[in-house]
Amino acid sequence: MSTNNDKQQADVLDEVGDNAIEAKETEGLSQGRIVLRKFFRHKGAIIGLVVFAAVAVFSYSALGVGPIPGWWVHSHTASGTVVNPGGAPTWTTSNIFSPGSHPFGQDEIGRDNFARVMKGTQISIMVMLIIGAVSLVIGTLVGALAGYYRGWVDSILMRVTDGVIILPTIVVGAILGKLVSGTGGAMLGVVLGGVLWTGLARLVRGDFMSLREREFVDSARVAGASDFRIMFKHMLPNAMGVIIVNTTLLMSQAIVLEAALSFLGFGIQPPDISLGRLISDYQTAFATRPWLFWWPGLFIIVIALCVNFIGDGLRDAFDPRMKTIPSWRKMKKAERMAQKGAK
Repeated sequence: MSTNNDKQQADVLDEVGDNAIEAKETEGLSQGRIVLRKFFRHKGAIIGLVVFAAVAVFSYSALGVGPIPGWWVHSHTASGTVVNPGGAPTWTTSNIFSPGSHPFGQDEIGRDNFARVMKGTQISIMVMLIIGAVSLVIGTLVGALAGYYRGWVDSILMRVTDGVIILPTIVVGAILGKLVSGTGGAMLGVVLGGVLWTGLARLVRGDFMSLREREFVDSARVAGASDFRIMFKHMLPNAMGVIIVNTTLLMSQAIVLEAALSFLGFGIQPPDISLGRLISDYQTAFATRPWLFWWPGLFIIVIALCVNFIGDGLRDAFDPRMKTIPSWRKMKKAERMAQKGAK
């Protein structure tokens, strides 16, 4: 019995020590700086952020944005002479430092696959960000109102949410995507964001129902703060961890959904292209010219993974309950210092 009590006391002392160290490290820092400090200490999130930024900058700078020209010489729509047999890539492992004029290869009419993949990456990233923004606004607003007011407001909003949830996302997305497919990727992102907010709304509702019973909410209400100020000034910052994590996870799912719809022919339509559209166009070339199929698929995987890693880092940064596990090197260093102190 005494051994168990000693172990429990040791665990309590360790936890108190960890909290004291963490409080000392963040002493005098604002909440924003504490969040940034935690985020930049998350290696996976930083790697994901750097890779995602590199992919975005690389794709947008290659072909340019609007009237701003890019540095890549080929257009994603222009056909030309097929350089290598079958349109094979000019960038090979035997000469890795010389990508050539068509590093990702060419299709059957001589269009440059690198330019098409970069253009598809641009549109896929744009659609993903728009879906995330629209879902964030709708889901947060619906969840906050339902969780704060409860009663008949909660009943109406949650029944609407349930009605959207039961609809098959891929079917609804296909129908709506077909209706707006000719208007461009931006409108497709708005439409898909309008049906993907339901999960976030339920999570925000649960957080707000818990937060509205806290003492700081009662204090703000006694001080005369309006409902809007209480919800979005006092309660919303405490729910940001849940909101941001689930929004980033939704964005990673969104790019896969957009790719699936484009693959089925219900998403981005020519002359616009996306990564999913490229996979759909070149699915018959999988066995004979795999470079046309693998490159857009690789970029979809990289973007989705990067967004997931960024979401993990933001969750750890915003959630004060998340504790960083020290590395093996730091644990050994602490053990040596404890042994020296004991001597």
